[in-house]
Amino acid sequence: MFKGRHLLTLLDYTPEEIRALLDLAHQVKREKKAGIFPERMKNKNIVLLFEKTSTRTRCAFEVAANDEGAKVTFLSNSQMGKKESLEDTAKVLGRFYDGIEFRGFEQNTVDMLAKYAGVPVWNGLTDLYHPTQVLADWMTIEEHVRKPLSAVKFCYVGDARNNMGNSLMIGCAKMGMDFVGIAPKSLFPDEHLVSKLRAICEKTGGSITLSDNIDDVDGADVIYTDVWVSMGEEAQFAERIKLLSPYRVTMDMIGKTRNPDVVFLHCLPSFHDLETAVGKDIYNTYGITEMEVTDEVFRSKHSVVFDEAENRMHTIKAVMIATTTDTLD
Repeated sequence: MFKGRHLLTLLDYTPEEIRALLDLAHQVKREKKAGIFPERMKNKNIVLLFEKTSTRTRCAFEVAANDEGAKVTFLSNSQMGKKESLEDTAKVLGRFYDGIEFRGFEQNTVDMLAKYAGVPVWNGLTDLYHPTQVLADWMTIEEHVRKPLSAVKFCYVGDARNNMGNSLMIGCAKMGMDFVGIAPKSLFPDEHLVSKLRAICEKTGGSITLSDNIDDVDGADVIYTDVWVSMGEEAQFAERIKLLSPYRVTMDMIGKTRNPDVVFLHCLPSFHDLETAVGKDIYNTYGITEMEVTDEVFRSKHSVVFDEAENRMHTIKAVMIATTTDTLD
C-alpha cells in the first residue's frame, strides 16, 4: 500500500492512508520517548535536496533517518537544472539513494523528480504544497484537542492561498474536518482547488468555508496562521502588512472563539517579536513589532507550536518508514 510511493501532496492519499501514517507517527514517537530504535531503515540512504533554507525540515529528516538507521546526504549545491536536467538528476540520484526529499520553489521540480527517480520522493515544501507539515499539524491536534479530527473546526487566518493554506485545506477535506479560511478576498485560495476539495468533502463529511470576517473564528478548536510573506515574495512586505494587519492573531481573536481550550498552531518560523534580523528590519521600516501573531498569543497556554515542531520529526519518520520498508504493507 505504501512501499515505493511518493508524497508530493496529500491529494494523492486516501483518508485511510493518512490515518495509517498518523498512527505510525504516534507509534514512533512513543518508541523514541521509550528509547526504542528498531532501525527499520538500516543500510538505506536518503538525499535531501534543498533550494530553500530550512530549520525544521532538514533537522526532522536527518534525525528521523538517523534514528531508523539510515544515512543522509544534504545537497544544496547540485547541478540540477543548471548543468544537468531534472530528468537526468533524478535518474542519477535514484541509482544512489533509497529516497529523495526536495524542498524548493516549483511543484514541477518535485513532480519531475518523482517521475524519473524510481525511488520514493518526498515533498519537503514547494510554493504550492507542504504535506509533511500538515501531518505534523494533525498529529499535534490529536494530542491536544479532545475530539476526533472529523469533529474539529479548524480556522486558518492570514494568507489563505499560500502553500500552507492549500495544504491545510486539503488535509481538512481528506479527514472530514470543518475548514474555515479567513483572509482578505484577494488572498482566497484557488477556486479550482476549492471546488475539487468540496467534492472530496461530500464523501468525507468535511466542509470548506471562506470568509473575510475574523468573527468567523467563533467555535474554533484550532486557530492556525503563517507568515504574511512567503519565501520569494519579500518585495510585497508593505502591501501584505497593510492587507493582513486586521488578521493578526491576537488574544482578542482567541477570545472570539469562545473556546477556552482553543489551540494555536504555526508552522514556524514566526515573526512574533524583534528577536530576528528580519523582525528588526520590518520594525525599522514599517514600525510594527509583531506580524502574523502577537507575542502574547505565541507564548500563551493556547500555543503548542513547539510540540508541533517536534512532531515534524515523528511524522516524517513515519512517511520514510512507510514508503521505503514493508512496515505498513
